[in-house]
Amino acid sequence: MTAPLPIPDGQELDRYSIHSLDTDIEREAGDVRATEDRKEYEMGSGKGKGVLDGVVTRTSTKASWKDPGPPPDGGMGAWLQVLYGHLVIMNTWGFINSFGVFQTYYVSSLNRAPSDISWIGSVQIFCLFFVGTFSGRLTDAGYFRPIFIGGSILGVIGLFMTSLSKTYLQIFLAQGVCCGLGNGCIFCPSVALISTYFSKKKSLAIGICAAGSATGGIVFPLMVQQLLPKIGFAWTIRSLAFIQLGSLAVCCVGIKPRVPPRRTGAIIDIASFKDVPYILFAIAMFFTFLGTYIAFYYVGSFARSIIGLPYAESINLLVCMNAVGVIGRVLPSYLADRYFGPLNTVIPAVIISSLLAFCWIAVDSRAGLYIWAVFYGISSACIQGMFPAALSTFTTDLSKAGTRLGQVFTVQLKAGLANLNKLPLVDSF
Repeated sequence: MTAPLPIPDGQELDRYSIHSLDTDIEREAGDVRATEDRKEYEMGSGKGKGVLDGVVTRTSTKASWKDPGPPPDGGMGAWLQVLYGHLVIMNTWGFINSFGVFQTYYVSSLNRAPSDISWIGSVQIFCLFFVGTFSGRLTDAGYFRPIFIGGSILGVIGLFMTSLSKTYLQIFLAQGVCCGLGNGCIFCPSVALISTYFSKKKSLAIGICAAGSATGGIVFPLMVQQLLPKIGFAWTIRSLAFIQLGSLAVCCVGIKPRVPPRRTGAIIDIASFKDVPYILFAIAMFFTFLGTYIAFYYVGSFARSIIGLPYAESINLLVCMNAVGVIGRVLPSYLADRYFGPLNTVIPAVIISSLLAFCWIAVDSRAGLYIWAVFYGISSACIQGMFPAALSTFTTDLSKAGTRLGQVFTVQLKAGLANLNKLPLVDSF
């Protein structure tokens, strides 16, 4: 038992301040936490486990467990992190949401069936979720920067390799696998990091980050539309790669974890699987994301083959669908923080998006397709933007934010596996 602190006399008391007393309390709390972590390691968290567990549990945790205090919930530093997160999602999900323009080009230039081309986009989503399973835990362990820099380099290299590709297999490996793995290394850690900077404004902050998907969904298709006829495929892809290189370089310099690393503990947080609301939410999101991205991949093909729109206008339709996503991500996030809460906001969005997916069957005109694309773009954007914010409400221990987000990505990985068959299957109808 720790001996009681001596009571200072009047002269000594004058030398004390609230700050010094708080520092002493934090120091004692850190010592107790470090002792508990060492016991956890000695009881088996670092013995007989995998390489990741062994590495992250050998470092002393006395300093790493120092309480960083409550989230700033605003200020220049916190909002700069939101800007960096916006750029990250622009280069990950924004690029994925733009795959419709590549789908169209690859079908004609490679002379392959649409179902074959769909595998490229499907594998890209699968790889993003797959890597997110591990990158989240490594972020909690203090390896955010190496993971983020490595993922940025991998994603940019994947694009440059795509620009050199001539065959289907080369594009599949470069854009599908390499870019997908790089995206997974930077997406999950970034979202987990942003959630540690905010409390009351968390939904709005994550919503602004998620709006990067709309930014990328506008910028990348328009660049392809304008540059492809003028400078060709290779330099068009290189132009996209240079955009990603510059923006991710800024993020690598400025983005900064706030919560000290949690060195001990397994890759998987077993206790979270006893959290019934957390598990039910993960399952619900699995079924939700099974169908969310079909429209972004095929609305261009539908516009040309069924409605009869020219190629240029089909790209404009995809851009419109992504552009309204800014509204669908930011406005619901503000309302969630102010009035309803993340869960009460995302549930109606899922219901509306599901109904709109059925309404797509009845679309048979140009005007009807644009109207449908606007409403579906808003509802699906709300789902994508509110998903991380709603998930963060189930995580009270910020030191486990990356791990718990990564575990939900494991569930979404199953959706990625389903996408491997689902998107090519759509082409058979």
